[in-house]
Amino acid sequence: MIDAHGRKINYLRLSVTDRCNLRCRYCMPADGVPLLPHGGILSYEELSLVARAAVSLGIEKIRVTGGEPLVRKGILGFLSRLAGIPGLRQLVLTTNGLLLEDMAEPLKSAGVQRLNISIDSLVPENFHRITRGGDVSRVLSGIAAAEGAGFPIKLNMVVMRGANDHEVVDFAALTLDKPYAVRFIEFMPSGAEEGDWRSLVVPGREILDRIAKRFPFDEVDRGELAGPAKDYRIRGAAGTIGMITPVTGHFCDGCNRIRVTASGMARGCLFSEAETDLKPILRGNDPPELEKVLLRIVGTKPGKHRLCEEPSGPPPLDMSRVGG
Repeated sequence: MIDAHGRKINYLRLSVTDRCNLRCRYCMPADGVPLLPHGGILSYEELSLVARAAVSLGIEKIRVTGGEPLVRKGILGFLSRLAGIPGLRQLVLTTNGLLLEDMAEPLKSAGVQRLNISIDSLVPENFHRITRGGDVSRVLSGIAAAEGAGFPIKLNMVVMRGANDHEVVDFAALTLDKPYAVRFIEFMPSGAEEGDWRSLVVPGREILDRIAKRFPFDEVDRGELAGPAKDYRIRGAAGTIGMITPVTGHFCDGCNRIRVTASGMARGCLFSEAETDLKPILRGNDPPELEKVLLRIVGTKPGKHRLCEEPSGPPPLDMSRVGG
């Protein structure tokens, strides 16, 4: 699929739940968000229809997200069905790692090829503060289990000024002896933050400059199914570091993805207000119409977001539902 701006769209982010076992400060309010009713969440059968239609149109990579996808019952069977879709080249999953110690081996057996593990601090007290109650030792145990199961390890850190930006060099150092991919993500507005969201943004260039003072690094090439990060390798390191800059240096010209939320809302852009409800089509069991709608979403995908152009800022995002 090629959109109106000449970009090849081959990546679907598919959210399976709005529920999460953490309350991260950059994602949702302290009290959480109103949960969708059972009937408002797509069934696994409906999610599978979306995935099969997308792959038939040219999607080659599916990332399963949430909320926290591992809290949904029956997730392993669903992932196994996704892994069996002919033409799907990559099945990946994003998780906060809390349940990973027990689920790493089953996820591998189900056909998941890669994991992205969110971890925003290595310091127990700081992790507890950012996640409003999370235990970083459980995440670290999950990372070890995933490594033992044979997964390549990719760690995501949302960098927030005054909260965890002092840890970026420590995170970069994780790649020295381990073949980890550590990715630093600029803070994006979600509606959960207090005050001006821009005050929390640490520009990607600043993050790289901080790391460069300790470790020299070089840019490395990436594959065609890769996400939006620019990757680098500290000289002599086993792993890589990556930078995702949605605010200070948007990557829209290379955007290759669409997304579908757990409630069946399809979007061509994370920061666009335009979305299409797929539930009537799915519940009407009309695969040709579903393909037609997905093609229309690709065809109307905006050339770029306007995150920093709106004086009042973008509309608040409910990250736990949209899927990040």
